[in-house]
Amino acid sequence: MSTDLLAKYNVPTPRYTSYPPANYFHEQFGAEDFREAVTASNEKDPRHISFYVHIPFCPRLCYYCGCNSYAMEKRSVVDAYVEALKTEIKTILPLLDKSRKIAQIHYGGGTPTAIPLHYLKEINELFLSSFRCIDEPEIAIECHPGYLNEKHWLQLVEAGFNRCSIGIQDFNEEVLRTANRKGSLLPPARIFELLREQGVSINLDFIYGLPGQTAAGFEETIRQAASLRPDRLVTFSYAHVPWVNKDMLKLEKAGLPETEEKSNMYRRAAASLSERGYVSVGLDHFVQPDDSLHVALQNGLLHRNFQGYCTRATTGQVYAFGVTAISQLAAAYSQNIRGVQEYIDKASQGELPVMRGYVLNEQEQLAREVITTFMCNNRLNWKELSLHIGIPVDEIMDRLAFDRHKLEEMADDGLITYSPEEISITESGTLFIRNVAAVFDPLMRGGSEKSFSKPV
Repeated sequence: MSTDLLAKYNVPTPRYTSYPPANYFHEQFGAEDFREAVTASNEKDPRHISFYVHIPFCPRLCYYCGCNSYAMEKRSVVDAYVEALKTEIKTILPLLDKSRKIAQIHYGGGTPTAIPLHYLKEINELFLSSFRCIDEPEIAIECHPGYLNEKHWLQLVEAGFNRCSIGIQDFNEEVLRTANRKGSLLPPARIFELLREQGVSINLDFIYGLPGQTAAGFEETIRQAASLRPDRLVTFSYAHVPWVNKDMLKLEKAGLPETEEKSNMYRRAAASLSERGYVSVGLDHFVQPDDSLHVALQNGLLHRNFQGYCTRATTGQVYAFGVTAISQLAAAYSQNIRGVQEYIDKASQGELPVMRGYVLNEQEQLAREVITTFMCNNRLNWKELSLHIGIPVDEIMDRLAFDRHKLEEMADDGLITYSPEEISITESGTLFIRNVAAVFDPLMRGGSEKSFSKPV
């Protein structure tokens, strides 16, 4: 892609991990609104249940992190936080229809593996003793390999986890040092040996766009990663949002890569993975050809929620617990309060610790379906979409009132192929799929006062 096109499209744009994005949530949405939304969700699709648990504590705070994370607290605070989590879970579970099944349980942070691991087992048992599961549910956890020995990895298996997402980020120790991240305690090959023996699926997570990274160096990191043959490999673009995390200014001072170099990191990494048999899924995931996500992509059935990419068959509404955790229901979002102590005080008393949320109107629900379908499957076939949601094509287009001329311009620029029947992202347009999705976003029409990261 030319430098001119990079400059044209590398503008702040929503990431669309949710629609509307979280910065549209508002504090007029409170605990009773959430309770009503949870009850109503029992009558909505999808029927399956996804649980998310947020563990905010980290042994060391990485400068690039945009998540709600806190330096590791003393044991008494961690204990109190876990008890508050259990109470919040017990407050919500009775509101859910017991005939529904668990499709996913996911732990994020922070560093979920920073707390005593027996707590994770206790929380899993709380969920699994309350509901049946679909066949082969995904019970996943984000893992920091810098603090886990062999015993710890086996404890995660004992706790019931069948997928581990391991945050390598980069194999270059100098890059990690600059970002204040600790490298893996065990050789990655040994971690793979331990988990493979237990039948655990393995994701490896990497981030590009950090100080000290080059296209050649990141490509080498990805080569090393591919040699381990993870089930899935994720290449996250570093989002520079210092208004979220002031530590990002330290990375800015250290020197962030230029836009063109950063885009080359992704391209060379993607090409290297393709050479080694991996296929691209969604915005940043690479999987082996027989992976369920790739099969879903081929059939136009790839979906996404806050847990990440999933098949339409396994996706569920997300019920989330812990500080800043976001529940993603059929017609509403709800986000918990930010402060650890405030959360403990409220949740431990059986109060729903809601900070803000959002109720989607019919147009926004439609826009979410369109944007999610396009972002996940790299294409949008109007007839297929119409059959899925039961709304005529003309009505979908009328309700969204999107700018067809903008799509034609993007086609001329080589980002998409465009026809009245279907829109597809091109290989060169992959980095800017968010820009294309924004054309279908009523909230972005005429611009937005909200702050977003750039695609590259």
